[in-house]
Amino acid sequence: MKKLLGRTQHYFSLVKFSHTVFAMPFALAGYFIGATEPGYGFSLKTFLLVLACMVFARSAAMAFNRWADMRFDSLNPRTAVREIPSGKISPRQAMVFVVASSLLFIVSAGLLNRLTLVLSPVALAVILGYSYTKRFTPLCHLVLGLGLSLAPIGAYIAVTGHFAVLPLIYSFIVLTWVSGFDIIYSLQDDQFDRETGLYSIPAVMSRGKALMVSTALHIVTVTLVVMAGFTGGSGIIYWAGAAIFIIMLVYQHLIVKPDDLSRVDLAFGTTNGIAGVIFGLAVVLDLLLL
Repeated sequence: MKKLLGRTQHYFSLVKFSHTVFAMPFALAGYFIGATEPGYGFSLKTFLLVLACMVFARSAAMAFNRWADMRFDSLNPRTAVREIPSGKISPRQAMVFVVASSLLFIVSAGLLNRLTLVLSPVALAVILGYSYTKRFTPLCHLVLGLGLSLAPIGAYIAVTGHFAVLPLIYSFIVLTWVSGFDIIYSLQDDQFDRETGLYSIPAVMSRGKALMVSTALHIVTVTLVVMAGFTGGSGIIYWAGAAIFIIMLVYQHLIVKPDDLSRVDLAFGTTNGIAGVIFGLAVVLDLLLL
């Protein structure tokens, strides 16, 4: 039993399960936007399948990223302790996990409706393909953001079977928000990326300019948050959550400087995790209590 628990912990660490907080709140927002529309309603089956799609898709993406990057991770002192380079999980085991998670994602999507089934391979192509973008483009941060941005529109489609403007706005919120804070996170590896021929915005420009790009993306995020509020006719709960979200966006840019990366983890993980949960919860509560 102890060995099994240890193995399970390794897999949870492999996929950074705690980072689900970045996309899950927005998936729930997308679900409840659909569920509160006229003609639809809460379905426990659909809700659980949406959660399953989120978990399986993200698990496949993270495990594949670790598998694809294992050579680079082994060379980088910051990432050499990860599960594959350290030998806690073998490359073969990681790939089996990727295939299993991908198949479970497609099955879960297929149990929702025809459109989610048709789009599931497209979603997989984006979230798995991201792992190779750092080999040839500094725009890899935007591809990561695109992958996570599928959560709200995907959850909405799971409920309704069609597209709509409001969940698409939330998808763009996720895209710009995640892309912006991923640039901050990648500041830690700018020198390593240059030396190994990898691309990232901090690797191809100065840290100061990279932070300016991150700031610009988050200004777009704030604009979209305001747009979503007006488009959805949101109430006080939404705007309170949006205000906290925006304050935390500003805070992370105040604590990370080009010559001081000591609080990158605080900005990347803690600040954005709390911001995402608070904002997502505010969106859902506002929808349910309107």
